[in-house]
Amino acid sequence: MGIPFGPHLAVPGLSPARGVGIEAGRAAVRLVQLPLDVAAGSVGQLAGRLSRALPRRRTGLEAPPPLVTAAGNPVLLVHGLSDGECVVSSLQRGLDGVGAGPYFEVGCSAFTPDIRAAAQNLGERVERACESHGTRSIVVIGYSLGGLIARYYVQRLGGDARVPLLITLATPHGGTATALLAPPHPLLRQLRPGSALLTELAEPAPECRTRFVAFYSDLDEVVIPAARGRIDHPDLMARNVLVPGVGHLTLPLHQPVIDHLRSLLTATWQAAPAVRPQHGDAAQSEERPRRRAAPGSP
Repeated sequence: MGIPFGPHLAVPGLSPARGVGIEAGRAAVRLVQLPLDVAAGSVGQLAGRLSRALPRRRTGLEAPPPLVTAAGNPVLLVHGLSDGECVVSSLQRGLDGVGAGPYFEVGCSAFTPDIRAAAQNLGERVERACESHGTRSIVVIGYSLGGLIARYYVQRLGGDARVPLLITLATPHGGTATALLAPPHPLLRQLRPGSALLTELAEPAPECRTRFVAFYSDLDEVVIPAARGRIDHPDLMARNVLVPGVGHLTLPLHQPVIDHLRSLLTATWQAAPAVRPQHGDAAQSEERPRRRAAPGSP
């Protein structure tokens, strides 16, 4: 694909003192925004549930429009719990000029039952995005919990047939100790180290064709210990990128991370013939049957 994959890498970070100061400032802003974001996300999901439960009429509003429609390389942004606007808008601005777009946004809220269900919803959104844009593949960028949802979709639900590249930012791939202290929500229980879901993701995945890039930090106050932000799976084509001295909220907005994302996306689209099959290519147009998720509770 033109993307070098090999040893673990690092991008320029911050000194611990400066990183803590910047993260504290962002945390203060998020505390102010959080109640509104939680309410907006919950209302949006509740409205979606009601629309699926009630008899449907063709209104033209069933699928949300893409966030940007000018370019020709679709990107799907998957955010975590109630942090969509601050991450999505910043990533869009940072990726401006590399030919990215249209953008599609997917997230989760307190109404999301668990990661498996969220991954199934993500798969439906991917299919609609590819259909509306006339493409067979889409790059996915997942932040925090959103990265784990995207990984489950790609690794366990056959999403690798659609996603040539999955980039995760501050994602607890190995779980996090902070989930042990979190409220007993089914979704948060799945983030506990050794959970059934994380055990499932550790199972062999020799057929997974997606390439992964996981950005993680040694100053992440949410993903503890820091090494749990890495993808260490023998079957996955993964690169782990350390961002030193940067907190959980700062990492997706850190300029060296944005610069690295731009390089990754450019390399992916330069390899477009290998990533986006041309119409009429019967061999590549056939999609692999979706694998069933293993049954189990959080």
